[in-house]
Amino acid sequence: MAVARSFWKGHLRLALVTIPIRLVSATASEDKIALHQVDRKSKQRIRYQKVAGDTGKVVPQSDIVQGYELDDGSYVLFEPGELDKLKLETRHTIELTEFVDACSIDPLYFDNPYYVLPDGDVAEEGYRVIRDALKASKKYGVGQLTMRGRENLIAMKPSGEGLMVETLRYANEVRDADDVFSDIGTGKLKPELIDMAKQLIEERARKFNPADFKNHYAEALRKLVKEKVEGGESTEVGGGDEKVSGGTVIDFMDALRRSTKGKSSEKPEKSGRRSTKTAASSQKREPTKRAKPRAKPKSRARG
Repeated sequence: MAVARSFWKGHLRLALVTIPIRLVSATASEDKIALHQVDRKSKQRIRYQKVAGDTGKVVPQSDIVQGYELDDGSYVLFEPGELDKLKLETRHTIELTEFVDACSIDPLYFDNPYYVLPDGDVAEEGYRVIRDALKASKKYGVGQLTMRGRENLIAMKPSGEGLMVETLRYANEVRDADDVFSDIGTGKLKPELIDMAKQLIEERARKFNPADFKNHYAEALRKLVKEKVEGGESTEVGGGDEKVSGGTVIDFMDALRRSTKGKSSEKPEKSGRRSTKTAASSQKREPTKRAKPRAKPKSRARG
């Protein structure tokens, strides 16, 4: 079995208990079909460059900084080092600061799921204890996590034999449903219409199985690709090989005992060259007439 690739490593902290953990994605993108933009005439991949707004000149990545726009249109600029120095407690630590009933979080707030794994054998005991405690209490642990330059609100819950973290939307990121549905009528409906709708629902009621549903567009696209390959409609495309511009771990049992003993009423404070072969180009076929690539044109995008 292949080892899941980690994209974040840090610590899970519960009071005095600190456990090294790592996060791996809970979703897969292998089934997604990527389409690229190609110049029909030159058969070159379309590339976007970072250019200065007025001059149109390409700006090297080393000269690009981030800026915050003020109300008067001026900007406050930040050097990379300035942003890195921001002291965020959650940068390398997930601290579970409170626990809520599993059903108390509206599904609307859930965003992206990630599997949580213990990082090393020494972390496994504490990891399993927290997992089983969450299972028994039917609670979700709530905390915050800094990831990809953003401080995320998260909920941690048991998932099979392990743990899962789901990022949550903040309150100001969710629109008020009452405002959205305010124009929908409130008049009384005919009971027989509701009864018929309920009957249709009951007739189609079953246990949800995501494997029962197929991505029909993806299947149709694959079929179209296959037909074009078999019909000799593939061609060489140039320009596809360019590069696009913690805490100290302590003994778990000792920490757990000290966390529960004399409990305070205070709440805790909160490289390589990329392959450009496609499924189409990997198929065996008779040689086709190739269009001779022309010199790659410069492309621009607004900075």
